[in-house]
This record gives sequence, structure tokens and C-alpha cells, in this order.
Amino acid sequence: MSDEKGPQGEQWGSQLGVILAVAGSAVGLGNFLRFPGQAAQNGGGAFMLPYFAALLILGIPMCWAEWTMGRYGGGKGFNSAPGIFSVIWPSKIARYFGSLALLIPLVIYMYYVLIEAWCLGYAYDYLVGNFNNIEPTPAAYTAYFDNFVGKNADGFIYEGGNNELVGILAFVFILNFILIYRGISKGIEKFCNVAMPLMAVCAICVLIRVLTLGTPDPAHPENKLVNGLGSMWNPNPEFLWKPDTWLAAAGQIFFSISAGFGIIINYASYLKKKDDVALSSLTACSVNEFFEVCLGGMITLPAAFIFLGASATMMGTFGLGFNALPNVFAVMPGGRFFGFVWFFMLFLAAITSSLSMLQPVIAFFEEGLGLKRHASVTFLGLIAAFGTGFCVYFSKGTVALDTMDFWVGTFLIYVLAMFQTLLYGWGLGIEKGEEEMHHGAHLRVPRLVQFMLKYVSPLFLFVIFGMFCWQSLVSKDVEIAFLTGVEIPQVVDNTVPENVMSVLNDNKQTVPTTFSITTEEGEPYWMIRDETTKPLYTFEIAENAEGQTGLRVNRFSIGTVQALAYNRVAMMSIGFIIIVGIFMSILTNIACRRWEREGRL
Repeated sequence: MSDEKGPQGEQWGSQLGVILAVAGSAVGLGNFLRFPGQAAQNGGGAFMLPYFAALLILGIPMCWAEWTMGRYGGGKGFNSAPGIFSVIWPSKIARYFGSLALLIPLVIYMYYVLIEAWCLGYAYDYLVGNFNNIEPTPAAYTAYFDNFVGKNADGFIYEGGNNELVGILAFVFILNFILIYRGISKGIEKFCNVAMPLMAVCAICVLIRVLTLGTPDPAHPENKLVNGLGSMWNPNPEFLWKPDTWLAAAGQIFFSISAGFGIIINYASYLKKKDDVALSSLTACSVNEFFEVCLGGMITLPAAFIFLGASATMMGTFGLGFNALPNVFAVMPGGRFFGFVWFFMLFLAAITSSLSMLQPVIAFFEEGLGLKRHASVTFLGLIAAFGTGFCVYFSKGTVALDTMDFWVGTFLIYVLAMFQTLLYGWGLGIEKGEEEMHHGAHLRVPRLVQFMLKYVSPLFLFVIFGMFCWQSLVSKDVEIAFLTGVEIPQVVDNTVPENVMSVLNDNKQTVPTTFSITTEEGEPYWMIRDETTKPLYTFEIAENAEGQTGLRVNRFSIGTVQALAYNRVAMMSIGFIIIVGIFMSILTNIACRRWEREGRL
């Protein structure tokens, strides 16, 4: 096996450098914002059982596989996924899955760099005192965030709505490309060698402050540190029987360790033949888990709970990070300083991740299309700027960002992860994979891991993916209440009957101000729709499990596919993803034909 490197001859400067770079690609906003929210909403401490099960069955084995396949492909002279996948499995199917490994990091970068700018913007606002004049209430900070990101209207930022964010976004975008232009060792590695320790210092600084808060509000003695930690870590065993909990845990592992992104394979391709992939992979995963479990799990949610109470546990990623925590810093002693440190840390976490999203595409442009570094950086910059501009313009409700995040940052990652387990277990083969994995290794990976990668991990992934599709893609009715001895109410003048409204209120369901009611002619069935005609609630005469006839009240859980029909921007976002995907597939085809002419494939 040759030790030949790619056409640019790049390699990591040190083993520590590649570990920190891979850890940097994994440590991001998901560690500090997404993980605490997922844990709190899925049983607290009980969430950790499926979380660590997914880490052991999927996360760590997949990282070992990706590091191994990456170094194997690098030894064959390839640094990009289409080339690496093709030398492992000489098939056109493999090369086009390789193009998927370019599409995923590229599209994620397009919106991730925008969130990165939000973090730096908030850090700047704390530094100069822009938050001092805001009333310290959740509503005020929510309004500030909505205005800051242009959440109230499309095109808001382009029309002068927030010049500060435009300037910061331009700075962050250019900074990413300056660092990526400098290459693997001089750019990414050097930056991560500084950014990762600095990030740890910032996180520990905030952690110490949170752990010394005690009970800051005597009027609410229940909102104390112990209860805040309990909201994150106390187990609720009933969640272990819910498929959603296991699905959320697997999704968090994917999102957290960058499995299925196509990033680790690219980074590992720059390793030397003698470099250790077994211990390095495990070390990078361990660093990520330290940031996620030991820092993210001990800071974000406990801090929010201490000042906001139990309502903090129900906030989503952006709500927890940009709405709840500024309210916390406003009433925390020294809050302005700790607010700056917190958001600067989030910025560092974001930029180490966004850099890793650019490198796989840069590598492909250089080795697949024969572009020099300046040309490949410029070409990629133009493509990425167009996508980021799309997200910035369609800012209302963050629909474009959320659509890209779901279909690329979740759905396609599952697809690529499934393919990569099959590629390693059945394409490369566990015998060759085990041999490659242990070249230069200082750690002996148990033989059992190879059988897990070939049989258990693919099966686990397919089951999780099936559950994921059923939960997220398929529309279904979720029963709210079943009323016996009640006939289906008559609808008069498009008004929700009083007894039905009472049932909805009792179950904390709301009806929008503007709605319509439709009925099925000749059927005991009717439905409440919102102003876009999207279904909200259905009502029907049915039988329950005991054979009793009554009125079943359902909340209509609309699947993601059907929901696209009700949102023009979401449909445009899907169209944009498809266009970029086709473009990358065409470039992949051109590159593979070039490699075939050169005799490399």
C-alpha cells in the first residue's frame, strides 16, 4: 500500500493537532445548546442510557470506521469522499454517495456560519454593553433576538434591519475562508490548537460561576442549583419506553461527533501510514464527550433553571441559547462579563466546526477538478456565499434555516451514515478494516467491534432511521382525548363548539385567531385548519379499546413532507438543496472520469 498523498501533499503537523481538529469539528453548538435541551425533554438522567448506548453501538465504532477508511483512501492518493469511496468500492453508486458527503458539509456551512455570526454578535453586544438597556424579561430578550436575526420578515436584514449582523457575518465568513486558504497544518490545525484550549477555559470559567450561584432569588427557593442540576440529571424512567427518546439520543450522537458528515474521512486522509487511528479516534470522541456531558450538561440548563424555573426545560435550542440565557446573565452578578465569555465560547465552538465543513469540498475541488488553492477557495466561497445569502434573505421564522437543517443536517446525515457502515463492513471488509485500523495503533480495538460495524450498527441505524421517518416524515393523528356519550358537534358559522374548545383548553391546545373548519360530506368527521389550510385538529366518531363509541379528539401531527406544501420558502429551500446536490453530482462525475483517464480508479 502506497504512502502517496493527495495532489497538494498536505499532512497534519502532529498527532495532537489532528485530534484537536477532529474534536473541534465535533464540539459545536450542539454540545452546549442542543444536548441539554434534548436531555431535559427526554427524561433527564434516563436519556443518558440510550445516549451512551448509541455512543457505544454507533458513535465510537463509526468514528473508528471513518478514521480507518479516511487513512486508507489517503494512502491511495485521495483526500475527498468521492475518491475514497470509489477506491473502497469500485462502483458508480459509491462515487455518488461521495458527492453526498460533499453536499452535507457544504449546505450545513451555509446556515451554520450565520448562527456563528449570531454568537459573535451577542458576544460583541455584551462587550460594549448593548444589553444594558433591555428590560430583563424573557419577552424582551425574545423580541431582541427576533429583531437581531430578522425573524419577523424576509429581507429584513438586506433592507437595513440590522447592519451590525451584516458586518459581523461578513467578517466571520471571510475569517473562515482565510483560515481554510492557509491549509490543513497552517490554517485549521494552528487555529484549533489555540481555539480548543481557549474554549475549554471559557467553558470552565462559566461553569464555576454557575456552580457557585446557590439560590439567587429568595422569593423562589425551589429555583436553586441542586434542583437545576436535577432538571438535567434526575432520571424519569418512563421515557426509556418511548421510541422518541431512543431516536433523539441517536440523533444527538450523530450531530455531536460529526458522524455521517463526510468530515472525519477527509481529515483522516491526511494522516501518515504510521499514525494511530484507533487511539486518536477514541481520544477525539472523549474530548467531545467532555465538552458535551461535563460542560454543556452542567452549564446551560442548570443556569436557566435557577433563574427561570421549570419553564426553561421546555425551550428549544435557540430559545435556550439566545432567549433564556441572556435573561439569566441580566440578573446574575457579573452577568455582562459572563455573557461575553459564554457567547465568545459558542463562537469558538462554531468556527472550529464550520472550518471542518469547508475542507472536504476544498479537497475535492483541488484533486478532482485540478484547481489550485486560491481558485478552489474562491469557487467554494462564491457557492457558499450564495447559499448563506439565501438563508439571510429568507429569515422570517428561520424557515429556510430550519428546512436545510432538517433535510440535510438530520435526514441526509442518517442516509450517509447508513451507507458508510455498509461501505466499511461489506465494501472494505472487516478483515481488511481491522488490519488497516491497527497499523501504528497504540490501542487494540476489540474484535467484537468489527462484527458490530458489519451487523449491529447497520441494523441499529436502519431501525432508528425507520423510526425517524415514521415520527418526522409521516402525517398522523395523535389522540388528545376520547369523550364517551358525546355526538360529533355541529359546526355553525365556522365556530368551534364550546365543548370541543373546552377539551382543547384542558389539554393545553390552542386554536389560532384565523382558522377554518372543513367537514367530510356524509362522514362523521371534521377538521380545524389554520390560515394556510394546514390541518391542526381532527374530530371523529370512533370506538376506543373497550369497544365504547364516542368522540375522538386528535391533534393532527403533520409530517415534514406534507408540511412543505404549506410553505413556499420551505419548498424553495428544498429546491435549492436539490440544485446544489445535482451540481455536486455533475462535478463528481467529471472528477471520476478524470481519475479514470489518469488510471487512478
